[in-house]
Amino acid sequence: MNRKATVLVLAVFLLGAAIGATVMYIADQRVVRGASPKPQQWTVRVVKDLTEQLNLTPQQQEQLSAILNETKAKYDAIYEPVKPQMEQARQEGRAKIRTMLTAEQMPRYEEYLKRLDERRKQMDKSR
Repeated sequence: MNRKATVLVLAVFLLGAAIGATVMYIADQRVVRGASPKPQQWTVRVVKDLTEQLNLTPQQQEQLSAILNETKAKYDAIYEPVKPQMEQARQEGRAKIRTMLTAEQMPRYEEYLKRLDERRKQMDKSR
């Protein structure tokens, strides 16, 4: 019985690590590089990557895909109610930055924000 518990704990730990690595990968793609694959593309890519790295069986691939889709749905459900607060914090931060910029810097900052907002809109469309 003790051996089964150890194996179960190890399996849960490895699954958590895989999901954590996946989330970090997504964050890197979206935030750092500005990429925003569609959810289906993302799931396919992650399943492909982990299949290659871990030699997943077809059954494991199906399970992983379901887990990733379920996890994304949970993330979306968590994020939705806080969107207005995030937007308010974003706008407050932008307002503070504007107070420190010179008149010469302001147009370039506004252009930067315009590009940033366009990328954000594209990301939201892909959700």
